[in-house]
Amino acid sequence: MRTTALGRTGTLVTELSLGAAALGNLFHAVSDEEAAATVDTAWECGIRSFDTAPHYGLGLSERRLGAALHTRPREQYTLSTKVGRLLLPRVGPHGDDLANGFAVPATHSRVWDFSARGVRTSIEDSLDRLGLDRVDTVYLHDPEEHEREAFEQAYPELERLRAEGTVGAIGVGMNQTDTLTRFVQDTDVDVVLLAGRYSLLDQGGLRSLLPEAARRGVSVLVGGVFNSGLLADPKPGATFDYAPASRQLLDRALALKALCKEYDVPLRAAALQFPLGHPAVPGILLGARSGAEVADAVAMLRHPIPRALWRALLWHGLLASDAPFPGERS
Repeated sequence: MRTTALGRTGTLVTELSLGAAALGNLFHAVSDEEAAATVDTAWECGIRSFDTAPHYGLGLSERRLGAALHTRPREQYTLSTKVGRLLLPRVGPHGDDLANGFAVPATHSRVWDFSARGVRTSIEDSLDRLGLDRVDTVYLHDPEEHEREAFEQAYPELERLRAEGTVGAIGVGMNQTDTLTRFVQDTDVDVVLLAGRYSLLDQGGLRSLLPEAARRGVSVLVGGVFNSGLLADPKPGATFDYAPASRQLLDRALALKALCKEYDVPLRAAALQFPLGHPAVPGILLGARSGAEVADAVAMLRHPIPRALWRALLWHGLLASDAPFPGERS
């Protein structure tokens, strides 16, 4: 699988990275064995980039990912985690964490903390859960409600950690473009993780973020290419950004699916490959909860797509006129 360096660093990512939120029991539980099998299949398919966060299952995702990668040669893979939420032990009855989306006991509370000390503490805690002495990439995780602290304290601390060699690349991960664009313009980030805003249904990233990142040599990893489900299987009741899709969005997704079918291309393949046409995008981050889902994603990544389909999508107004597509990368 093709690998690319993030920004101006030597930190490499494969064209497809495994997002490990599901390993933290996102929405419903998976067993330790299923979680390990997911990582094993990803490795067998050539994936060498893995992403997690303390938020995912109150640390369960980090622990499971670290355990699954424990026997792999450390120099053969890159791993990213995130900062911004500290996990503090709770006392008394725990209940569950389903209100936050994870089927785990609520043994800890998440506390927002983008202070310099909070960033360093978060990294130390993550390294302990992962069983590692370094991480390759660290993202500020959803800092939109904490912008001042993120810019004035968290980001400078990431720079110090990068200079110390504790982390390789530094960046920000969000599902909106305005704050990410500001980070690209005003800081020395290596990479940003953009979720859901550069897909077949939403090309908002083209307005400012992607051109600015390309101009400044900042990498943009793209997540949420299926927009939480609508582009994976468009039908009534499907979700867009984790909420029921509007009739307008559903109709657009069905139109995309119908046009792809004319060219014998699964919609999932087009959705997965589309962002890779932009020169600022080195790879896609895709979550999976089973080996079967990983294998399907790799098959969709490798599915041949004729240039005529991309041109047809443009012709029918289903892509932005300035959206580059695979095969036209500069």
